[in-house]
Amino acid sequence: MTSSRRLFLTALGLGTVPVWLAGCGFQLRETKDFAFKTLYANFSTTSPLGVELRRNLLGSGRIELWTDPKQMLKADAILDILGEERQQVAVGVSATGQVRELQLRLRVRFRLRTPQGVELIEPVALFQQRDLSFTETAALSKEIEQGILYRDMQTDIVQQIMRRLSAVKPRNTPQPA
Repeated sequence: MTSSRRLFLTALGLGTVPVWLAGCGFQLRETKDFAFKTLYANFSTTSPLGVELRRNLLGSGRIELWTDPKQMLKADAILDILGEERQQVAVGVSATGQVRELQLRLRVRFRLRTPQGVELIEPVALFQQRDLSFTETAALSKEIEQGILYRDMQTDIVQQIMRRLSAVKPRNTPQPA
């Protein structure tokens, strides 16, 4: 096959890919619009969860995030992280009593409210869990794996929070008097 014919067929094949993707309904993820323009972050922006949540909120480019307590009453909405719990539960032990399997759990409670106290999202708990096999001989590598699993669960929870924040409808937000 000549190189010009091969080039033509490759170009023709690549040209049909965008048409095929558009026809199947494929669409890149977009940042959602939020019902509020300013959000007061009533959570620790230095905790791992707070850092990731802050990065996602600012990364959307559609929200101005405030952390100064003086600005809380001027914000359109207030995001409260009510609690974050990390647990390790032994779910499997050997005949000698050594732990063989752990279950890692991450639970985050949050709510969204207006400065006037109207709750836009009632207090809700999000829960993630992962199983981790454990051996004493590989304790250091299992500790690193545990950190990776906690970070993965945290990312999932932050994405769930972002989806719930974007689901708040503008008509639910009270208009200032």
